[in-house]
Amino acid sequence: MDYIILVLGFTALIKGADFFVDGASSIAKKFGLPSILIGLTIVAFGTSAPEAAVSIKAVTTDSDGLAVGNIIGSSIFNILLVVGAAATIKPVRIKLKTIFKEFPFLLLASGMLFVLSYDKVLQGTNVNELSRGDGIVLLSIFLVFIYYIVEMAVFSKEDSTDLVETDGIEEIALWKSLIFTGIGLLGIIFGGNFVVTSSSSIALSLGMSETLVGLTIVAIGTSLPELVTSIVAAFKGESDIAIGNAIGSNMFNIVFILGITSVIKPLPIENKVFFDIFYLIGATILTFIFASTKKQTSRYEGIFLSLAYIGYMIFILIRN
Repeated sequence: MDYIILVLGFTALIKGADFFVDGASSIAKKFGLPSILIGLTIVAFGTSAPEAAVSIKAVTTDSDGLAVGNIIGSSIFNILLVVGAAATIKPVRIKLKTIFKEFPFLLLASGMLFVLSYDKVLQGTNVNELSRGDGIVLLSIFLVFIYYIVEMAVFSKEDSTDLVETDGIEEIALWKSLIFTGIGLLGIIFGGNFVVTSSSSIALSLGMSETLVGLTIVAIGTSLPELVTSIVAAFKGESDIAIGNAIGSNMFNIVFILGITSVIKPLPIENKVFFDIFYLIGATILTFIFASTKKQTSRYEGIFLSLAYIGYMIFILIRN
C-alpha cells in the first residue's frame, strides 16, 4: 500500500507542478509580466516544486534525513544522469557563458553547502548542521543568482535564458487560470505529504535510513520531470537544454530549497552524507571539465556520467 501511495504522491506532485505553472504563468502574462520573468520565477519554481514540497514537509515532521537526502540525491541525479542521458542521445553543446559564469555559480553553491554544514571540524561544535543563519546565507546566494539571470535576460538580445524554459506560455481565461493554480497547489501540498509519509514507512519496513530513501527513491521520483524534459529535447536535437536544466534545478535545490528548509528548522547533517556532498561537488567539476573540452559533452562522456550515477547508487545501497 505504501508503494501505491508513493506513486500517487509523485503523480500528484508532478501534475500539480504542471497545473500550477500553467495557471500562474497565464495569470502573470495576463497582467503584463514579460515571458522571460515568468520563466525565471514561476516556471523555475514549478520545476523545483516537487523537491521543495517534499523537503519542507519532511522538516516539519522531523524527517530531517529525508529532506537533506532528497536535495543532495536529486542534485546528483541532475548533474550526472540528466546531462549524461541527454549527451548519450546527442552531444550536448555548451555556451561559453554557461562554462565560465553559470558553472562557477553552481560550484560556489555546492562548496558553500559543505563549508556551512561541516561544523564539527570547521567550527569545533558537537554536531554538523545547517543552522538558520546558514539558511540565510544560502538564500542570499540564491538572490544573487536570480539577479544575475534576470540581468542576463534583460540585456541579452535573445528574450531567453539557458536556465529556464520560457516558450509555450499560453494565456488562458482568468477563471480557468485560477482553477489550474489552485489545483496545482493542492497537488503539490498533498503529493508532498503522500511522498513523505509513504517514504518514511517504506524506510522503516525495509530497515533503510530516511536519508538513503531520500537519496534514492525520493530523489529519482522528484527529478523525473527534468530527466524526461532533457531526453525529449535531445531527441528533438535540442540536447543543450539539458545542461541549463541541470544547473538551474541544482541551484534551486541547494541554495533555495535547503535555504528555506534550514530557516524553518536547523537541519542536522549525518557524517556519512558528507561523502554524498563531496560526490556532488566532484560530479559538478567533472561535468564542467567535460563541458569545457570542445564546448560540448560527447556521447562517450554522457555514457561515463550515466555510469557514474549507477555506480553511486550501487555504492550507497551497499553502504546502508
